[in-house]
Amino acid sequence: MLIAQRTKESNIAEHVIYMFQIEDLIRANKASIDSILESIILPQISDENLIDQYTQWYAGLIKQMRLERVEEKGHVSDVNEILMELLLLHNTLINISREKRYLEAFEKALPVLKDFQQKSNTSDLNLVEVGFNALYGKMILKLKGVEISKASEEGFALISQMLGILAHFYKKMKQGDLNFAKN
Repeated sequence: MLIAQRTKESNIAEHVIYMFQIEDLIRANKASIDSILESIILPQISDENLIDQYTQWYAGLIKQMRLERVEEKGHVSDVNEILMELLLLHNTLINISREKRYLEAFEKALPVLKDFQQKSNTSDLNLVEVGFNALYGKMILKLKGVEISKASEEGFALISQMLGILAHFYKKMKQGDLNFAKN
């Protein structure tokens, strides 16, 4: 909860990946608040007020996931809204403002994104979401202790750089400091 709030304000790319992880934690615990309390919240938090806040936060997400029918796969509407805003910003930076730094990062990442899209059978997803799925997948592989090839690491770095720049422009946009006429 606190990490979600902090990352949403400071780095939207980290926030999206964090929320992917939270959704999967809820799924792994079969959307049971009791299981989440026992396996996630209580082992990490001793402050009663925080325990209550986290329990309410997870319970709210569980309810939202059920209402939106994403208990097994997909993302809650809050995450999808952010992904859509990032896609719109991505398209604006490429097609309207032709922002040089972002264009260069996107062009470098494009072959890797398309390759990942093909290998992961996600042709129905836009390339921004494909990038987030790739970085989330990398995190899962690392947690499992799977060795990642040098070529894959280089590809992940290109995607990370592109999404980092996109997150930078997103923050500027949210702060009202992004003027597309100047870019």
